[in-house]
Amino acid sequence: MKRRTFLKGTVASGMLSVAASAGLLTPRRVLAAWPETAFAAKSIDDALDTLLGDTTLATSADIKIKAPEIAENGAVVPITISTGMAAESISVLIAKNPSPLACSFALGGSTLGFVSTRVKMGETSDLIAVVKSGGKLYSAKKTVKVTIGGCGG
Repeated sequence: MKRRTFLKGTVASGMLSVAASAGLLTPRRVLAAWPETAFAAKSIDDALDTLLGDTTLATSADIKIKAPEIAENGAVVPITISTGMAAESISVLIAKNPSPLACSFALGGSTLGFVSTRVKMGETSDLIAVVKSGGKLYSAKKTVKVTIGGCGG
């Protein structure tokens, strides 16, 4: 290892340590805006209203959901949501989870409408993808059967 690289790394980690100990890098300040009330909502309509300001959904065939028909383990269900729309955001809701809002992604203007993640499902339920495009909400749903529950089941 070169001496300059070592010194740069040491100085950078030292500055981060000082900033963290001074309280400048608390998790609330470092993390992006988090819609706590939307994730705490107990119904799909409450989550949509809090997160996106509307509950009116139009069904769209342009939204593609790739998820397993049968999830062996509800604790880790891989999903992919894609759309050809100019998406402002993509949100995933799971109807029978204790908190229906699983995740929400705010997309930039030049970003492709594509999200791939893993969600937790408590039981067999509808997985609902909501895409906000042009100020309107579009949705698609797919039923995923869960054999072993992930949310305490």
